[in-house]
Amino acid sequence: MNRHLITREAEQLLAQYLKQQKVIIVIGARQVGKTTLIKKALSGMRVELLNLDIETDRQRVKAAGALTPRQAMQNFGDPQVLVIDEAQRLPEIGRIVKGWFDSGVSPKIILSGSSSLDLLDFLAESLTGRNVKLNLPPLLFREIIADQSWYVPGHTKDQIKEFFGNQVQGLLMQHLIYGSYPEVTTTSNRRDLLNGISGDYLLKDILQMGLVKTPDLIRSLIMLLAYQIGSEVSVNELSAKLQISRVTVDRYLNLLERTFVIFRLPAFSTNSRKEITKNHKLYFWDTGIRNAILNEFSENPLRSDIGSLWENWVVAELAKQNLLNGGRASLYFWRSRSGSEVDLVVRKDEALSAYEIKWNPRSIRAHAFENSYKTKVALIDHTNPLIAL
Repeated sequence: MNRHLITREAEQLLAQYLKQQKVIIVIGARQVGKTTLIKKALSGMRVELLNLDIETDRQRVKAAGALTPRQAMQNFGDPQVLVIDEAQRLPEIGRIVKGWFDSGVSPKIILSGSSSLDLLDFLAESLTGRNVKLNLPPLLFREIIADQSWYVPGHTKDQIKEFFGNQVQGLLMQHLIYGSYPEVTTTSNRRDLLNGISGDYLLKDILQMGLVKTPDLIRSLIMLLAYQIGSEVSVNELSAKLQISRVTVDRYLNLLERTFVIFRLPAFSTNSRKEITKNHKLYFWDTGIRNAILNEFSENPLRSDIGSLWENWVVAELAKQNLLNGGRASLYFWRSRSGSEVDLVVRKDEALSAYEIKWNPRSIRAHAFENSYKTKVALIDHTNPLIAL
């Protein structure tokens, strides 16, 4: 099996955070590479790594919380860095870590979690002003390209497209279908891995915490959502199909967002009389997960859902970049009440960028948006995946 480590842009961020006098919080979906990232960044250092999914480690941390901070660190072997993985599994973790941090213990403390369900809630009050956060998404396409043997650092997008267009197109189709989870990217056993990740493992945090009484129901919801990528989500429709209340649908959607399965784009509007304001579009963070849920791994570019799949991939790629950058930009879709649409609007400070995302190149009609916002709408088709770079 071909297994190697792809260089992550998050490595530089983590290295910067290690120089700060803060507790570092690393958040991302299960199997997205958090532990690998941390181990690589801490190579050569004396590290104690605890995983609170493991009962003995959980008990060790709870017991250490009853000791003085100095005694606790001695019990952990006086490491240079103390890493606590799946920290959301211990509700009192914020209080314990706050006590250690405020006492000035020497080890750097890193907390990581596969769910923002409780980790940020546990830590919000206890570690206010004491932490920096790193959100780790699946691999970025530019990280995957940079890992290729043919890639030459310093090439412009135009040079890559001219000299390596075929290679880029091959990579694009592969990651459109199988997604960008690190292990999936570096192995040939992609389908089995994706089926494993997209099963109960993806919902492990929700199921462990007893937040869903009927697991089959949330699986049915995920299946419906997988068919609706890029569409405006109707909670009423989902409620009717699943025969559950709107409140329950909203709660499940929130759980799926906070465990990094899906994300929603709100509508962009400055004129509620002429533009849609309250609707949301839905996307999966990883198209491979979406395809695994449907058991649809066809690599035929003529597959019936290629348009919506391409839209999901592009939007997710830009959303991953934004997540890694600390969410400095805001992402939206736009639709007027007369039916004009723009797939993606990105607002950063006062600047707007707008994109129409179509698999096959063709002209676009975005006059309404361009006239309203004096912003050119760019076309992203499958011949131009380097927008992601």
